[in-house]
Amino acid sequence: MDAEQLIHSFDLFGTAVFAVTGALCGVHHKLDLLGVVVFGCTVGVGGGILRDLIIGDVPVAALRSKSYLLICIASALTVFFVARYLSNLQKLIAICDAIGLGVFTAIGAAKGAAFELNTIGIVLCGVLTAVGGGILRDVMSKSIPVVLTSDFYATAALLGGLVFCLLKRLTRLPDFSIFATVFLFVTGIRLAAMHYKLHLPVASSNDAAAPGKES
Repeated sequence: MDAEQLIHSFDLFGTAVFAVTGALCGVHHKLDLLGVVVFGCTVGVGGGILRDLIIGDVPVAALRSKSYLLICIASALTVFFVARYLSNLQKLIAICDAIGLGVFTAIGAAKGAAFELNTIGIVLCGVLTAVGGGILRDVMSKSIPVVLTSDFYATAALLGGLVFCLLKRLTRLPDFSIFATVFLFVTGIRLAAMHYKLHLPVASSNDAAAPGKES
């Protein structure tokens, strides 16, 4: 198996992991079978679809190959039927999310580089691929997207995209080594942030009332 096949395998793995997080979120919100599958597919391929539409890679990869949606559906169905035997769903969602974040940051950055985008474009491709599906998930579940809160989430993907660019331009490492480094870097940062409760500064205000709720 060459480097390209390995990266593709990781892409499918990341799709499955993110589909699991979406399905677990659906279970947490007590959705029916269809709802859990929709959540799984949305998180599994949502970020990649948004990325492909923005860079003009159409039809999008998720619709060119049936593997992506089949993996999402299979992952979501598995979660739906085994979730009742699992405990601490929130922790499981967070761990799977960290792994998926690392995989998709590396995948997105690599695709941006393949399309010969500049540094900003490569980083944005990595971030969008990593967080796009999660944003859609949070919007669908009527939650504030985690990337907009104090959680060290999108920042990890952004730093991972920068690491990808630095390794790509300053070293002669093979593509898979760069991919693996970015994956481990982003996943490690995310897990460390959760363990040590790291976060960015939070906006504060002296106003007692929220906007639109003044007396």
